[in-house]
Amino acid sequence: MNGVTMNSEQILARLIAFDTTSTTSNLQLIDFVRNLLDEHAIATQLVHSDDRSRANLYATIGPDNIGGVMLSGHTDVVPTSGQDWNSDPYQMLSGDQQLIGRGACDMKGFIACVLAALPQISAESLKTPIHLAFSYDEEIGCVGAKRLVETMAGFEVKPRIGLIGEPTEMAMVLGHKGKVSYRVTVTGLSCHSAYISNGVNAVEYAAELIAFIRAMNTRVQQQQLDQSYSVPYSTFHVGNINGGTALNIVPRQCQFEFEIRNLPQQDSATLVHDIKHYANDVLLPEMQTRYPEASIEFAELSYYPGLRTDLASTVIAYTRAINPIDRIGDNVSFGTEAGLFDEIGIACLVCGPGSIDQAHKPDEFVSRAQLANCDQMIENLVQRCREASEFA
Repeated sequence: MNGVTMNSEQILARLIAFDTTSTTSNLQLIDFVRNLLDEHAIATQLVHSDDRSRANLYATIGPDNIGGVMLSGHTDVVPTSGQDWNSDPYQMLSGDQQLIGRGACDMKGFIACVLAALPQISAESLKTPIHLAFSYDEEIGCVGAKRLVETMAGFEVKPRIGLIGEPTEMAMVLGHKGKVSYRVTVTGLSCHSAYISNGVNAVEYAAELIAFIRAMNTRVQQQQLDQSYSVPYSTFHVGNINGGTALNIVPRQCQFEFEIRNLPQQDSATLVHDIKHYANDVLLPEMQTRYPEASIEFAELSYYPGLRTDLASTVIAYTRAINPIDRIGDNVSFGTEAGLFDEIGIACLVCGPGSIDQAHKPDEFVSRAQLANCDQMIENLVQRCREASEFA
């Protein structure tokens, strides 16, 4: 970079140019960020995936003996395949009011604002530290953040509060649902369909389990509501199913995937337990009376907890003091990494530029006005961290 100062729009263009689609490497982007931090003599720590093809980045600016404020964002984006874009999704298109490209709002816009403030941050003698936490593979279940949180849990001093820069139009969001997803494999016994009593139909037993999950969806909606969410209850969803080979063959195997998006006050483990109980204690014994080797196997695909930040939390008052948009937003049904950080004692809220309505869509964009508001929030944060020692 040769010491050239870039504003948030220029940095956003650089970030968008890195194809960091989930499950692919984000190392080129991480190297770019690390080089920027190196120019300002800011040390970084990388926490890699097992195959070392992806990495989380963590850095502390300022004193390392007090908690401070964490700015967190994920570096990965969702795929563009099958979407009808009007421009190259990996070359930022600058309109009069909008900046268009994959990840513009979800959530490279926030990261760009953070990085644009590095000259200001490094020039100040901060009394309260600012921590940067950039993760990989959030879009497929907060995969990287889990690895990062495991590392941070061992820190002698951890951030006290965290701002997760998902697109909220700069409103402060205090709650989101959790999520858990599973792949279920039902294995029976194949035979000729003219002699079905000789086999165990895996598709039919999978269908019974899916019907049970659907009934749970209805029952849970009647048990617990939270009107602060647009979808005010926990939800169950079966997204795909595959089984059988031909109509005249009783299928040996069937596989499907389901997810639960739970209110943070509702334990997803209890909900999953009920599903497993029906599978293992009701369906499976019936299957095994006809074929002892029959099985129903559950494989967890992803998990992250919900977020429920108390209105009295310090993170709310702190953010309201620095955010030019003084608005508490509605709770959201999509998930973030905030719940994971909250579990290790970092009080979090979600606040970032752009709207979730533009995320994951063709011609994704963030407005220049939103980016400017985020720039202002971070500038105010730096000034506050320079003036006062907090979270000792």
